[in-house]
Amino acid sequence: MATAMDALDRIVEGNRIYAQKTAAKDPNAFLELSKGQAPEILWIGCADSRIPETTICHSRPGELFVHRNIANCVHADDMNAASVVEYAVAHLKVKRIVVCGHSKCGGAIASLGDADLGTTLNTWLHPARELRRRHKAELDALPDDDVRALRLAELNVHQSIDVLRQHPAVKKAVGDRGLTVHGLIYDIGAGQLRLLEDAAARGKGNGLWSPNRH
Repeated sequence: MATAMDALDRIVEGNRIYAQKTAAKDPNAFLELSKGQAPEILWIGCADSRIPETTICHSRPGELFVHRNIANCVHADDMNAASVVEYAVAHLKVKRIVVCGHSKCGGAIASLGDADLGTTLNTWLHPARELRRRHKAELDALPDDDVRALRLAELNVHQSIDVLRQHPAVKKAVGDRGLTVHGLIYDIGAGQLRLLEDAAARGKGNGLWSPNRH
């Protein structure tokens, strides 16, 4: 219990330091943020604690609208993701959507096999495990599990993009105002982002958005 409280104390103290330093640098910073937000990017990333998007992108509060989950998956029947996407695209009018996977991803590593992780995680990672099965020959030809997990993370980003492109709000924004969707991979060991090839022409993954499902 003491350890947990120590961790909580650290983040509260960290916030105090952040607020003081930010206000000292720009006395109007928080006032401006309180007036509203106009981010240009929706960032869909992994919940991994090593990948704080604002930090790794050297961005400021207000610049990224964020949704994070285990292994940065976008599922067609996930109302959490659906609501974030619709709000960001239809109401905040973001200009770009980014799906960011990463190296050493626990979800990708777990999806290389079928170990029982518990009902919730088994269900959540099922699409990634199906993706592994569909690409078995390609993945089996790779030299080790680290490389296989990274490739599966890339495939998972592409699959999430395929699903996103079928979201009604995304399809409308692409046609009406040129919204674009992009895939990134973050290399934890190097601290660098890599842009993936465009996925627009790739075949669609399983479980596309359907108005009847929302």
